[in-house]
Amino acid sequence: MSVTQQHLLDAYRALTLGEPAPPAPGTHDRRAVREPSDERRSRAGRHGLRGALIRWRRRPT
Repeated sequence: MSVTQQHLLDAYRALTLGEPAPPAPGTHDRRAVREPSDERRSRAGRHGLRGALIRWRRRPT
């Protein structure tokens, strides 16, 4: 069964059960590709702040 056929079957089931139709195939591809890079970017930001605080604490007085 192809992706299109599965989507049509799911949409038909949702219609008969009175539920919202599922998103079309490929709708969230861009977000799925972007999420890992966003995660890496946020991790780098956290460690960057942590490193800056550690360096600030260790600076000579």
